Amino acid sequence: MIDERITNSRSIKFHVKAFLENIQSEIKGKKVIDIPAGSGSTSEVLFELGADVESFDLFPEYFMVKEITCQRANIMDGIPVNSNYADLLICQEGMEHFSDQLKALKEFNRVLKLGGKLLITVPSYSNLAAKLSYLLFESETSKSMPPNELCDVWMSDKDAAEKGIYHGHIFLIGLQKLRTLGLLSGLKINEVRYIRLSKGSLVLFPFLYPLILIHSYICYFRNLKKHPDLPLASKKQVFGDQLKININPKNLLNKHTFVIFEKDCELIDVYSRLEQLNKSSYSFDKVM
Repeated sequence: MIDERITNSRSIKFHVKAFLENIQSEIKGKKVIDIPAGSGSTSEVLFELGADVESFDLFPEYFMVKEITCQRANIMDGIPVNSNYADLLICQEGMEHFSDQLKALKEFNRVLKLGGKLLITVPSYSNLAAKLSYLLFESETSKSMPPNELCDVWMSDKDAAEKGIYHGHIFLIGLQKLRTLGLLSGLKINEVRYIRLSKGSLVLFPFLYPLILIHSYICYFRNLKKHPDLPLASKKQVFGDQLKININPKNLLNKHTFVIFEKDCELIDVYSRLEQLNKSSYSFDKVM
C-alpha cells in the first residue's frame, strides 16, 4: 500500500476504493484510465481488483506503483489514447485544477466508450459551509484565503515551461455547473454519492435550509413563466433537475462531491440533442 490515507474514512481515497471494490465484477479485465493518477494509490487499487489500468499525470515522476507505468499527459493537450477506448475513467481531485473544464470533459467523452462511466471527485463547493465561505471571502473554506497566485500555483519548477504548471484549487466547481458542463459534453449524471457529513454545514442547515427551499421553488416557478419560446415540458425537466440538486439535503451536507457520469452520446451528437430539447419535450434522465 503506497498511501495509508486510503484506509482513512475521512479521505476521499477511502471512498473511491470502497466504490471500486463494490463494482469489481464490472471492472475486472476492463480498460480503466486514471487521470490525474498522482502517487498512484487508486491505480494500485484498480490493478489489485483486476482492471486493465492505464495511468496518466502531468508529473508522473511522483507515481509510486512499480507494477504500472504512468505516462505524462496534460489534459489540455488530450489523453494519448484512441477514441472510444476506455470502459471507465477516474478523475479524482482533478477538475478543480483544470483551466478549461469543458474541454476536459469533452476529452473524457472522446476517450470513453458509449455507455462508459466517468467517476469524478472534487472538494464540495455545494455544501452549506462552502457556500458561506464563498459568501464571506470567496474562499473554499472559512480558514483559507481565496485562490491566489501565491498559494495556488503548484510544482512550478525550472522545467515548468516544458511540463506545464499545476494550478491549485483555482477552478473549484459546484454540482450545478458540473451537471451542465457534463451534459454539454455528452455525459449524464447517473449518481451523486453521499460521502460523509460536513459538520459546519450541519450547524448551518436549520437556519439556511428553509431560505434555500423557499427561494429555490420561487425561482423555479418564476423561470417556468420566462422564455416563452422554449417548450414548457423541457423547462420543467431541466429546471426541475436543477431544483432537485439545490434542495437535496445530502448535497448541502456532503463533505465531498462524488459523481458518476455515463457517456450518453458522442460529441458530434450533443448539439443536435440540445436543439431537440429546445424544440420538443425531450427529457434528460433524472440525476437524483
